[in-house]
Amino acid sequence: MAKLYFNYSTMNAGKSTALIQAAYNYRERGMNPYLVTAKLDNRMGTSKIVSRIGIEEEASVFELADDLYYRVKSLLKEIMINCILLDEAQFLSKSQVWQLARIVDQLN
Repeated sequence: MAKLYFNYSTMNAGKSTALIQAAYNYRERGMNPYLVTAKLDNRMGTSKIVSRIGIEEEASVFELADDLYYRVKSLLKEIMINCILLDEAQFLSKSQVWQLARIVDQLN
């Protein structure tokens, strides 16, 4: 059964580091995480999730106009996705949060 989790904390608490570690752990078990971050957050470049301790991962980017449900549904036709790890969730629109819930409910 698919689940949707939201982790939050103060700045410099290690959220991006934990996300990168989770992606590593999924890959170690032969699984495929789909990493996503906001295009608006370009402090360290685009298409990257970067931790202040110096580790980074390539990621897809989303914008406010993007339909995340449609994107994931289309990707699932091409590749297996075992989890979605999204950084910088504060840049999601309300409808995109509902799209993520719909991914869990309808695409498992």
